Amino acid sequence: MRWQGKEQSKNVEDRRGEQSSRGRSVGVGGGLGIGVLLLAGLIFLLGGDPSGFLQQAQRQPVPQQQPQQRTDGQSTYVGTEQEEALADIAGVVLKETEDVWGSIFPTQLGKRYVPARLVLFEQSIASACGMAGSATGPFYCPGDNKIYLDVDFYDQLKKNFGAPGDFAFAYVVAHEVGHHVQNQLGYTTYVHNQKNRVSQAAYNDLSVRLELQADFLAGVWAHHTYKNTDLIEDDDFEEAMRAAEAIGDDNIQRQTQGYIRPETFTHGTSEQRMRWFRYGLETGDISKGDTFNARRL
Repeated sequence: MRWQGKEQSKNVEDRRGEQSSRGRSVGVGGGLGIGVLLLAGLIFLLGGDPSGFLQQAQRQPVPQQQPQQRTDGQSTYVGTEQEEALADIAGVVLKETEDVWGSIFPTQLGKRYVPARLVLFEQSIASACGMAGSATGPFYCPGDNKIYLDVDFYDQLKKNFGAPGDFAFAYVVAHEVGHHVQNQLGYTTYVHNQKNRVSQAAYNDLSVRLELQADFLAGVWAHHTYKNTDLIEDDDFEEAMRAAEAIGDDNIQRQTQGYIRPETFTHGTSEQRMRWFRYGLETGDISKGDTFNARRL
């Protein structure tokens, strides 16, 4: 990726170094689904039953901590060279998503795109969806239209899942922006409204379709960014495909518990995630990404 020196989005809130003292938690919105599953897998490997943890993970408050001093509303946090580079990449990618979706919405959908805000944090954060910690992984909260990202997640991709690279990280940001696009188009509300109306298996299926559509939308973004800018290089796509493969439900379950349970999938298999990202990348056409009516996921 040629991200150095590129313009960054103005919709970035750097809250690293700030620890919220609020304790209310109501669960997070759409995300890649890695952190919580890693912890659940650890519980399993230690001989425990992770089912209760999985049910409560998204509503468990993060321990309260006192906020650090801030200067003029800006973060006083100074990270490592890698952390600062990843923060810059996230800002550049967010700006490119704003350009792509800001063009697609009026021309293809007849709507105005309202950009998401990206919140960089460490350890824990309070959102409109409740409290969340780094273990939650990157997530989008539809309650405040914000994406929450701890850049340390890059190390999980690299060390635990063998998916390093700048563009693998960019795919993470683009996927979460995909959830923001879905929220503006009504897909998020539709799925959430089905929570108490359908069986758990049916709801899991809807969740998978929502996540695969976000992967598709990340591919659409990559298609137009590659076509219209010099940000993405030819060999970057392999990094994104490795990331999509690494975070498939089957791969995560296989690594964390040693076997897979398809009926519990909520994000899609590695093959599905790679295929839908690739489909968005190849077509660049948002109308092709109706995963909710697709016969084959």
